[in-house]
Amino acid sequence: MYQLFIGNKNYSSWSLRPWLLMHHLEIPFVEKLVTFEEGGSWEKFHTFSPTGQVPCLKTDTTTVWDSLAITEYLAEDFSQVWATDRQARAWSRCASAEMHSGFSSLRNMCPMNCSLKVTLNEISNSLQRDLKRVDELWIEGIQQFGGPFLAGQEFTAVDAFFAPVTIRVKNYNLPLGKTAKEYIALIHNLPSMKKWLTDAIQEPWRETIHEEEAATFGTITADLRNV
Repeated sequence: MYQLFIGNKNYSSWSLRPWLLMHHLEIPFVEKLVTFEEGGSWEKFHTFSPTGQVPCLKTDTTTVWDSLAITEYLAEDFSQVWATDRQARAWSRCASAEMHSGFSSLRNMCPMNCSLKVTLNEISNSLQRDLKRVDELWIEGIQQFGGPFLAGQEFTAVDAFFAPVTIRVKNYNLPLGKTAKEYIALIHNLPSMKKWLTDAIQEPWRETIHEEEAATFGTITADLRNV
């Protein structure tokens, strides 16, 4: 049985990716949620993850400590992780790798917080470039492979990799086009995504750095935890 170590659902975008993939595809796993600590979590997380970071997947014999590596490890046993069409798989891997290593302005200016609605003070040129690229990728995937998901008719790993972006776009009210908005609605209507968001909002833990990050670039207009 897989054990998936994750951080707080409210904050951890990296944890969401493999969790959503496995949960939606009904790949059996035991969830191990380990909360972030004030002042840093490296020592706590290092007890199960070589990098002191999440996510981390464990079996009786193997530890996989990177979200993209976890995805590829799972794909060796579960063909539904990636699209069945070879061209769609190649595109999906490129898009997922681009998400894995890029979009720094989007990450930094719109930190993951499932519970907060934020109005940005401004949309910088670098953030606008990231949003334009997200729009381009989503339109390209949906049009090229027929939708409604990025690589075709079924949810696959590339959708999991962009799932945190859908939260950021929605919670920071970021300007994207009609296709992107329809795609976000599709992802947020998935039962697995609904469960993650519900769990995130219901978490009792608060971590100062993550809470303050959300207000760095804008004004908090709503906290869903207070509803």
